[in-house]
Amino acid sequence: MRLQSDFIRPSKTSGSRFRRYLTAIAIGWGLMSAGFTAIGQEQTQSIDYIDWQAAYTGEAAANVKGGKRRGSAYAGQLFLGAKIDMERAAQWRDTQIHVALTNRHGQNLAQNYIGNSTSVQEIYGGQNSRLVRLTMETSLFDGKLQLEGGRTVANISFLGSELCQYFQTNSACGNPTFVFRTSNFTWWPVSSWGGHAKVWLNDKVFLHAGVYEENTAHQDAGNHGFDWGIDESTGVVVPVTLGYHTNLENDDYPRRYEIGGWYDGADYTDPARDDNGEFAAKSGEDYATRNSRSGVFARFEQTVFRADLQSSRRLIVFGDVLTGISGELAQDYYIKAGFVKHGTFTGRDRDTIAFVITRQDYSEESLEDQAILRRLNGGFGRPAGSQTMMELGYGVQVNDHIRVQPNVHYIINPDQFNDRARTEALDNAWVIGLRFDVDIAALMLN
Repeated sequence: MRLQSDFIRPSKTSGSRFRRYLTAIAIGWGLMSAGFTAIGQEQTQSIDYIDWQAAYTGEAAANVKGGKRRGSAYAGQLFLGAKIDMERAAQWRDTQIHVALTNRHGQNLAQNYIGNSTSVQEIYGGQNSRLVRLTMETSLFDGKLQLEGGRTVANISFLGSELCQYFQTNSACGNPTFVFRTSNFTWWPVSSWGGHAKVWLNDKVFLHAGVYEENTAHQDAGNHGFDWGIDESTGVVVPVTLGYHTNLENDDYPRRYEIGGWYDGADYTDPARDDNGEFAAKSGEDYATRNSRSGVFARFEQTVFRADLQSSRRLIVFGDVLTGISGELAQDYYIKAGFVKHGTFTGRDRDTIAFVITRQDYSEESLEDQAILRRLNGGFGRPAGSQTMMELGYGVQVNDHIRVQPNVHYIINPDQFNDRARTEALDNAWVIGLRFDVDIAALMLN
């Protein structure tokens, strides 16, 4: 997710609103706890249409060499949610209600110690407690048309991947970071109004489109997802995807191929120029406010090896390419490639080895802006034209509900978008990390 400031305590003037938010979170927590208890006691006749969800993800990371300075940071997310089957609850055919709340906490290693703007803790961003999702989903024509709308985010429906659970870096997960750097693409856990429709042309080919309200003001640390006003919104983001997707039920070697793009019709800040077309860093004027930009992408995931078609052991390779096609952008293009190997040593069929590499190439305008700022602050030279980030991790499936993943990262040319006036380049950085995931709901229910 995009970088956010550390948790900010609410002012006295916002205290009553903050207390209402906390009360709502507490009520949600209490209701879900009561639900878990009831289910645990097999008192489920009245709520057997609710799928209770709860999970915790923690991501620790330490910068051991290079970057700005050595240090460590921890970030975590508590997730509470429910999926309500409205067909069983109220005879609304093929309809579900989704509810999700999160509490994100902790610090950002990239911001504090590496010095770059792309985190190695993808769980960081949108710090505090938030209502993330409150939507209704339905399907029509025997599942050929799927519709969902309400309070939501774009990145859980577009440009996402189930493979992201095997990585910690934010350069690749939960989505390619390029789309957030070049558009107002909305991201978990900062919700706004939105919806999407997916049409299955056959059992493997689909067309998918959505519309999501831009509301950057909701990213503030004092926002908890209960402000549903649109007065501060400046437009919408429209993603579109044409895809080919198979699974183990209809393909021995499941695959996903997608092409698509997005249009961002909301305001944004020019990465280099003022309203007069001059470099703002040189003129001293404010950076210009622009409107309208767009981009395109192509991506794939392909199972390439299965030693035994009856086994879960397999090798999946994947890749993404994204680029902008209009607007004033800070990045020119983005490339991602990697693999996930399910099944490692004897008896470790559910463990994984995963590797990903990403490259972000920056625009000449944004690089010149940073070069000017360097010179004005007594430095020299020009920032590197790209940043390359790599992660290698091993995932240990401890049991059905707990997974632990140590990982190591290498960052070539840490960017300076977090500190555009930095006077010199940073050394390449080595980072060690540890991600763990706990399915709290399954632990409590079982």
